[in-house]
Amino acid sequence: MREFLVEITTTVPEGTGQDEVDRRRAAEAVRARELAAGGNLVRLWRPVGELRSIGVWRAADEEELTEKVLGTLPLRPWMTLTVTPLESHPNDPGRM
Repeated sequence: MREFLVEITTTVPEGTGQDEVDRRRAAEAVRARELAAGGNLVRLWRPVGELRSIGVWRAADEEELTEKVLGTLPLRPWMTLTVTPLESHPNDPGRM
């Protein structure tokens, strides 16, 4: 599987009820755990003071990532994504 750096900004549409937001966020947490268990979600961070996430994700290719992995997230309709394919760096300390 290939690795991808994914930046996610979630914007709740105006007029969305808090019950709907809470329901989707709870479902998002469940789905994230499933994707982590399946090896698709490797790491996830939130920059301090920001309402966005940065993560390392795995999929066979970018199409699979966007459609079959990220596309299954309950908050996906409210997300803006930036996907960057990654490859190993020759100076990566994890490779030494």
